[in-house]
Amino acid sequence: MKKVISTTSAPAAIGPYSQAVQVGNMLFASGQLGIDPATGLFAEGGVKEQTLQAFRNVRAILSEAGLAMEDVVKTTVFLADMADFAAMNEVYAAQFSGAFPARSAVAVKTLPKNGLVEVEVIAVKAE
Repeated sequence: MKKVISTTSAPAAIGPYSQAVQVGNMLFASGQLGIDPATGLFAEGGVKEQTLQAFRNVRAILSEAGLAMEDVVKTTVFLADMADFAAMNEVYAAQFSGAFPARSAVAVKTLPKNGLVEVEVIAVKAE
């Protein structure tokens, strides 16, 4: 049975989708932009700041579902410009301890609201 996960500690969905859906011990989180849920604005600065905020939003969703970053098994990172890969990667690496999850990183033509980065995760809680 699927359960919709929603928290006010991450930006509300800006379309017809859920922040995350949990099925059994698996969580599928929608992509998170670098938007501060308190202000509704992108984190000030550039791709590093937006990446950090995107991960804060991911953590809030994981926490709402009783999960943590250690439970993340797969990430997908969408970049508005592949030239930002190194800066994003620096922030990304600091978000995990121990074994890194599997990851895909792609450049896209545009992100919602003209964001610089979007991070999507799949997490699994060990039983």
